[in-house]
Amino acid sequence: MADRDKTLGEQGVEDSIKGKTDHVKGHVKDAVGGLTGDSSLQAEGKIDQAKGKLRDKLGEVERDLDR
Repeated sequence: MADRDKTLGEQGVEDSIKGKTDHVKGHVKDAVGGLTGDSSLQAEGKIDQAKGKLRDKLGEVERDLDR
């Protein structure tokens, strides 16, 4: 289904799922970077976590607007 065919609520659910996935992925990168001393990977992980949180919040707003 194309994005334009989705309701705002459906898009919100999708964005929340992607956001939570990005947040977890970032957390793993941050942890691995910390364990290996790779500050670049650690920073990338922190950025992914922040992006994930923002996308999850966007999904929440979309679902609220759809109600």
